[in-house]
Amino acid sequence: MKKIINLLITIVLGGILYYLTLPAINLNNIGFYLYISALILIYTFLDSISQDKIQVIRKGIEFKNKPTFLYALGGVVGLGFLILFVNLICSPMFNAKSYQKRITVEENGNLIEDLPEVNFNQLPLLDRASSEVLGDRVMGQMSELVSQFNVSDLYTQINYNDTIMRVTPLEYADAIKWLTNRKNGVEGYITVNSVNGETNLVRLEKGMKYAPSALFNENLHRKLRFTYPTLNFGDISFEIDNEGKPYYIVPIIKYTAVGLKAKVNGVIIFDPVTGNSSKYKMEEVPNWVDIAYSAELVLEQVDDWGSYKNGFFNSIFSQKNVVVTTDGYNYLAMNDDIYLYTGITSVVADESNIGFILTNMRTGKTTYYNVPGAEEYSAMSSAEGLVQDMGYKSTFPLLINLKGNPTYLVSLKDSSGLVKMYGFVDVKDYQKVTVTDASKGIIAAKDNYLNSNKKEADDKDLVIKEIRVESITSAILNGYTYYYLEAENKRFKCSINLSDTLPFIKVGNTLKIGYYDTTDEIIEIEKIYEKELQN
Repeated sequence: MKKIINLLITIVLGGILYYLTLPAINLNNIGFYLYISALILIYTFLDSISQDKIQVIRKGIEFKNKPTFLYALGGVVGLGFLILFVNLICSPMFNAKSYQKRITVEENGNLIEDLPEVNFNQLPLLDRASSEVLGDRVMGQMSELVSQFNVSDLYTQINYNDTIMRVTPLEYADAIKWLTNRKNGVEGYITVNSVNGETNLVRLEKGMKYAPSALFNENLHRKLRFTYPTLNFGDISFEIDNEGKPYYIVPIIKYTAVGLKAKVNGVIIFDPVTGNSSKYKMEEVPNWVDIAYSAELVLEQVDDWGSYKNGFFNSIFSQKNVVVTTDGYNYLAMNDDIYLYTGITSVVADESNIGFILTNMRTGKTTYYNVPGAEEYSAMSSAEGLVQDMGYKSTFPLLINLKGNPTYLVSLKDSSGLVKMYGFVDVKDYQKVTVTDASKGIIAAKDNYLNSNKKEADDKDLVIKEIRVESITSAILNGYTYYYLEAENKRFKCSINLSDTLPFIKVGNTLKIGYYDTTDEIIEIEKIYEKELQN
């Protein structure tokens, strides 16, 4: 009878423990073994007490006749050593090639071909920190909500109908606020346009019932665990579909041994309004989903790819051909997807990169680009050096294709986090750097950089054609004279530095010009072929 009572108590305590800790019932999950070990120790401890093998006295616990509890404790410790042993056998020490191939990297990428000419109308200038400031500010203006909800710190970077933005849900401020607001749920989410900073609080017609800050069965993690008790979950992100409907995106993780060599094996799309969810294989994930992989997992996999090409011990001792990711990353938006980019550098600390990687955060497709140049923090320091008297700090760079040249773009912030200047730094030569007052706009900053580092454009990289001038006007920007032309339903812009004949061009003249193929509304002329000027 005592054993039955002990078993019932263990089941009750085990149920409470499971409800609180939510381990995956999965042999590859360390939480599962911790949970089972706790159940074994609880039961054997109760059994030992009921059999008078453990006596609680004033000075502590006295063991009698080597109780079962001690054997159970030894078994749990032995299980721990067994897990360590299995993990050692499955570690990079003995399986370096497997770890090196855990991510497939296309190593022959052409950065200028794959990275389109920068479109400043679709460039995410705002980083996460600036987005958080704007999100908190718009929330502070909603007096009826600010006392009930907080802004989540998720701020997922997404491509929403060709608009680059960060989205983050509201959260219950505390347990009491959950209790008083749970009937209507979380009332909305915040969007921050990463290009122009436009920030909105989107109010939902029906609130989100399930949230990370909700309690009991309405807690997001608990709902997911009860629906998928055997699956390992990765880092959860918040996104909206093309109609603006909110979802939580949950990567499904497959491990080797216990918690080793994580791999995204699928995705769960969870509707926080209804609690419904669907599981997808990686090749079936809808295109509107942008983040199926966490940045940390991508960087871990790429580091393994770069570290173990010549085996485990080479990665520690001789380190021949060992490369790693640089300390930082950023996001690019291309082809309706979000890409992570970071530099690849030698494992021996220096101030240069040997190339870059781009990873599609929905599919995991990763490409390496052999473009030697300045390491990102060197470029940041170079930009900061021009304004060191002001004490501005640089954001982590955006990598852009500017007129066929890989270029870093940074924002320089003051101590309050406000963007004061934009900086452009040549990737291949970080001594070529200019900074411009942010109040003049990003286009003026770009023009300042190009004019300061002007070089002859290569004909083979240009679109060369003849145009008949339909109108021409001039303007002075940042001390430089520019001419604006209209021809063939297109608008062109060129600097006085291109040709001394520009002031004499008239409507009706035919020009032979060269420019880079671009989607910009105003196309910048890179070359004017003087001998081709005709009436």
